[in-house]
Amino acid sequence: MCRNITTLRGLEPTATAEEIEAGARQYVRKITGVQKTSAATEAAFERAGAIISQATTQVLQELPLRKVPPKTEPPLRRLARR
Repeated sequence: MCRNITTLRGLEPTATAEEIEAGARQYVRKITGVQKTSAATEAAFERAGAIISQATTQVLQELPLRKVPPKTEPPLRRLARR
């Protein structure tokens, strides 16, 4: 569906809450087509992001470790390196 959402499973150190939230926001933006929220979309957008962040955190904790790290680094880590 969206090739731009970065894989978070298998990162060293593990994905941070900020990285998980950024991925959730990106996912919600993609599936809704909402790039910039308005007063009418803000609450629903934030609620969906929170639910997806929580589910993502849970699944990352439950899955076994990856043998091979992801091919790309999350955008927040790339920015931090600069």
